[in-house]
Amino acid sequence: MQLNDLKILVTGGGSGMGREFVLSFAKAGAAVAFCDVSDEAIAATESEATGLTGKVVGFKADVSNEDDVVRLVQDAHTALGGLNGLVNNAGIFRDGLLVKPDAETGTVKKMSLKAWNQVIAVDLTGPFLCTREFAAKVIETKTPASVIVNISSIARHGNVGQSNYSAAKAGLIADTKLWGIELARYGVRVGAVAPGFVDTPILQAMRPEVLEGMLKGVPLRRAAKPAEIFTAVKFIVECDYFTGRCIDVDGGLTL
Repeated sequence: MQLNDLKILVTGGGSGMGREFVLSFAKAGAAVAFCDVSDEAIAATESEATGLTGKVVGFKADVSNEDDVVRLVQDAHTALGGLNGLVNNAGIFRDGLLVKPDAETGTVKKMSLKAWNQVIAVDLTGPFLCTREFAAKVIETKTPASVIVNISSIARHGNVGQSNYSAAKAGLIADTKLWGIELARYGVRVGAVAPGFVDTPILQAMRPEVLEGMLKGVPLRRAAKPAEIFTAVKFIVECDYFTGRCIDVDGGLTL
């Protein structure tokens, strides 16, 4: 599939990797719809897309909300005159150890059920809802070929302090394989990209000494640029024989 043939929906397109994906697709001539929960972030991405070859339109939506997702897919389909691509990128963090005793009082602090549910809702239920609605739409409209890219993470292998995030990202890889099998008969391919550390506002907000310590474990000794993650997304879109698999883009990092 060629990028300039795409009519693609990107979730979490208001910042970070999502914004990079939106702008890179549009530069290549794709028609792009994206969503975010922030009006300001949506406006910023649309502003950056001004003058690019492809059409870019943003929508406010929470991917963990079923009604929002149903409406989003319909609105994106209408705005672009069809859909044949989806990038499940939206994600959040609510990090914390499962349990942590206080050194002085001995009181055990626990990861809250709220923190668990929030991450699972956005990072796993969100891709489920978006993929379900996207797949139903392309089947209903008899779209001949389409592609879904799930953004997972190296944390899927299990990262200390990220029980919720690791579970969500591991589940997304399992679903990538399953959806690749289930949807192949309808001409829908499903792939995943698992980044390591990426130079986004989240990393940029870290204390320099903390970030330096994290990056010491990366053989390439640096974080990825968002554009380097897009290279893997682009491969999945363009390679018509790729489905049900994950590409690791982590600088050689092992957790």
